[in-house]
Amino acid sequence: MSLGSSTISSNPTWNEDLVFVAAEPFEPFLIITVEDVTNGQAIGCAKVQMATLDKRTEDKSEPRSRWFNLIGDDQNNKPYGGRIHVRVCLEGGYHVLDEAAHVTSDVRATAKQLSKPAIGLLEVGIRGASNLLPVKTKDGTRGTTDAYVVAKYGPKWIRTRTILDRFNPRWNEQYTWDVYDPCTVLTIGVFDNGRYKHDEVGLKKDVRLGKLRVRLSTLDTNRVYVGTYSLMVLLPSGAKKMGEIEIALRFSCSSWISLIQAYANPMLPRMHYVRPFGAAQQDILRHTAMRIVTARLARSEPALGQEVVQFMLDSDTHMWSMRRSKANWFRVVGCLSKAATIARWLNGIQTWVHPPTTILVHILLVAIVLCPHLVLPTIFMYAFLIIALRFRFRQRVRITVDPRLSHVDAVSPDELDEEFDGFPTTRATDQVRIRYDRLRALAGRAQTLLGDVAAQGERLEALFNWRDPRATSIFVIFCLFASLLFYAIPFKVFVLGFGLYYLRHPRFRGDMPSVPMNFFRRLPPLSDQIL
Repeated sequence: MSLGSSTISSNPTWNEDLVFVAAEPFEPFLIITVEDVTNGQAIGCAKVQMATLDKRTEDKSEPRSRWFNLIGDDQNNKPYGGRIHVRVCLEGGYHVLDEAAHVTSDVRATAKQLSKPAIGLLEVGIRGASNLLPVKTKDGTRGTTDAYVVAKYGPKWIRTRTILDRFNPRWNEQYTWDVYDPCTVLTIGVFDNGRYKHDEVGLKKDVRLGKLRVRLSTLDTNRVYVGTYSLMVLLPSGAKKMGEIEIALRFSCSSWISLIQAYANPMLPRMHYVRPFGAAQQDILRHTAMRIVTARLARSEPALGQEVVQFMLDSDTHMWSMRRSKANWFRVVGCLSKAATIARWLNGIQTWVHPPTTILVHILLVAIVLCPHLVLPTIFMYAFLIIALRFRFRQRVRITVDPRLSHVDAVSPDELDEEFDGFPTTRATDQVRIRYDRLRALAGRAQTLLGDVAAQGERLEALFNWRDPRATSIFVIFCLFASLLFYAIPFKVFVLGFGLYYLRHPRFRGDMPSVPMNFFRRLPPLSDQIL
């Protein structure tokens, strides 16, 4: 990464902060090079030993600044190029995502001393697959599939052995992960081994057969989930079912107190809120981390190809897709339809569609007007009763992707061609290509914005439909105690106390998000069910 150019001076000043993603083991030296932009020649470079760098885990301590000599080029008779003043350190208080934000599986800080003990254990049994479709030919005539499974949770990746020439392979392998946060996602992908008997790099690529995600917050603790789930993959010809995978899951937790406390803690480490990164900088760091993970897994044994890692990490979610934009748009419409339902209900009361309900609302209105202190306890009591009654009709855990939610059946061939088109496009002339790429870049940001807006409404909806049983249980208990508390506390006292608390002096405010905000952000949206 390069700094901006400075004005013509023998003592230039930049005052810019740069952040890089680095993975252990580090290179022995950090190279800082100063160049002259007029002729493109290097003035000199400085080597900073990585072992001498300060390690920072919080914002209270500032890294020390040091002067380094710029060593010039001996061939140009410039052994000394001056000195450079820099402040450099290893930041351990941040967490750099190496996957899409909506399916993150790890939110811990980089520094190990900031990591809290694990709150549970995730056990995954990959039993087998069935009815896999052939993806290549053997002996020139017969179709075959050499399947293997990859699972990713946190920094730990696992890969099963490859079962050759089987449409119903059986792996019967079991893996475990430590769980530090219940609001995380496990990703499981099935692939065909295209590199088998091909030693040349890049000659063959592994073919994706499908992927499924499991959000841990939707699982009951200490319960074994065994089931067969569909494998869907999006191809240029449309969505296609490639078979089924049979897995067993169990999320065990030894301490309910630690599990409930996690819902009140911030999602990310403290440095993300005290000194946050910008959106553009976060994207750069995430894609750099993805490249580092891809390079590391390519050197592992057995190696994982770039196409496998990118498919597991959803590295193309920032790219423009008409299908994803439609899916996010209808997610927003689906959340807004709840408000339309309430409006229709109020209109039905006004028009006496159901007389007993209208009479009951009149009685409730008179009671609220005569006794205004019963407003809050009545609301919380109603919320407690409605959510408690919905527990019997809660939705079963959905582990596979949702084709209807992904809008894979309502996409046209031209839109699929646009989604699988490269970047930049090759479908038109140079002028149209520039306009087309600009449109895709802008629309990709709008697509992300629509998804974020939809996620807020889905989190609120998840609180009432028991999608996250633990979070809803916490809210139900809160509603019960709040209703009893507001029966005892006068409403005027509450309004006065809340107003004074809301208008308190900034010195009495903390840097971290509030507990209700942390709780709301941990509620599960439907982002993990979009293909």
